[in-house]
Amino acid sequence: MAGNATFRHSNTALLSVSSVEAPRIVSSTDFDRRLASTLQRLKFPPRLLERVAGITHRRWWAAGTSFDDAAVEAGAKALAEAGIEASDVGLLINTSVTRRNLEPSVAVKIHHSLSLPSSAMNFDLANACLGFVNALTLAANMIDSGQIRYAVIVNGEDAQLTQEATLARLQRPETTRDDFNREFATLTLGSGAAAAVLGPADEHPGAHRVVGGVMRAGTEHHELCVGGIDGMNTDTKGLLDGGLQLVVDAWQEAQPEWDWAAMDRYVTHQVSNAYTHAIIDAIDLDPDKVPITFPHWGNVGPASLPMTLAAEAQSLGSGDRVLCMGVGSGLNTAMLEIVW
Repeated sequence: MAGNATFRHSNTALLSVSSVEAPRIVSSTDFDRRLASTLQRLKFPPRLLERVAGITHRRWWAAGTSFDDAAVEAGAKALAEAGIEASDVGLLINTSVTRRNLEPSVAVKIHHSLSLPSSAMNFDLANACLGFVNALTLAANMIDSGQIRYAVIVNGEDAQLTQEATLARLQRPETTRDDFNREFATLTLGSGAAAAVLGPADEHPGAHRVVGGVMRAGTEHHELCVGGIDGMNTDTKGLLDGGLQLVVDAWQEAQPEWDWAAMDRYVTHQVSNAYTHAIIDAIDLDPDKVPITFPHWGNVGPASLPMTLAAEAQSLGSGDRVLCMGVGSGLNTAMLEIVW
């Protein structure tokens, strides 16, 4: 295929990937309790979230902790694990969907809090749930070119305010089944944070090589999932069908060059039970190689993939091939190979 959607990196390694769990556990049973009258009136079955999405609980931050505080914590943790000094960082990219205001960027607070030098570029990169993978690719290109040596990618998400607003709307007596179905995906979200440090592979021979991958766009589906601070409206079936077709097309186009049929691990963006198993079935993945975190974290937006990768890191061995796979509202998909 003509264009720049297939790419390879020449000298970039993943030095560390870290995560921070939000401490407050919020069960789907609690959501069911708060929505009991609506569920009964609309004749929905009990344990709807757990039965349909496979999510038993998600997490919220403690009072007084903000999503960008958590992103700072994840970034500091990733730098410490990588053994890289803040003064050596040349780039910070924040990929959070969550934000308090339109400007300034979320990145500026994180840059300041991590004590990064004034020479370190910093900005937000927003592309729904695909932002973290996009940032890895952008940072790798800058490392490959020699423009920077080290990059920090961060993400912090806070689902609480959006879910509280959604729960309040769904408790209204005028809520219809269509209303509930449009806002159902909002209830699957979760809070969390993640960060990664990238650097030159030739200076870190024991690190994890970022090899390259593919990206594909299906922007004809840009109206299927539209979110804001107060809530998210989703055509769940349309999103699943469109995202699944986009992943299958990208996978099939990639195979002659990449041979991803026998990876050691497939780390996917975590959405729900139906979405995950649809991907596994559509491209014939070994389910034992697909780690699952959404049942206890929910969909943590762009943080869900790096949080899952961080959880898997201890079980990966040198030379293991890992494929990071994500789909973001819009729709866009990306697949990025990392050799451990």
